[in-house]
Amino acid sequence: MATARRAARAAKAPRKDALRLDDIDRKILRALQQDARLTTAQLADRIGLSTTPCWNRLKRLETQGYIDGYVALLNQEKLGLPETVIIEVTLDHHDEEVLARFGKVLADLPEVIEAYLTTGDYDYLVKVAVESTAGYEHFLREKLYRIPGIRHSRSSFALRCLKRLSSVQV
Repeated sequence: MATARRAARAAKAPRKDALRLDDIDRKILRALQQDARLTTAQLADRIGLSTTPCWNRLKRLETQGYIDGYVALLNQEKLGLPETVIIEVTLDHHDEEVLARFGKVLADLPEVIEAYLTTGDYDYLVKVAVESTAGYEHFLREKLYRIPGIRHSRSSFALRCLKRLSSVQV
């Protein structure tokens, strides 16, 4: 029985080598954060490795989950959505069904660019992109407030973005 428990714990625990990044791994991740369109040869040249070891490290970082995917950062203003609004949402109830339903509806709204279930004074922190205050009013009335279970919300318009990353820095 004790062996089975140890095996189950070992299966759940992350491998130590998956948690370690060396300086070259960090250089790869930083270079990709700056430009995810680099070819393997360009990436290898930038970090000072030959192509094959660079490709092997890149595949290992992907396999181990350090790289979730590759994205293009879109310009909200060029897309006609220059306003960013941060919304704090409090729900009436907090059972699993209500949280799951609310989370799914939020994820399906195209205006929502980020949403977090949080601790503290409110339940969700939601970031939306809209074309104007009128567009935000439309989003509130026609979309957000039609989701059942909202007790309270509070909104703040972002005046200027001071820092924007697609993920954490390494």
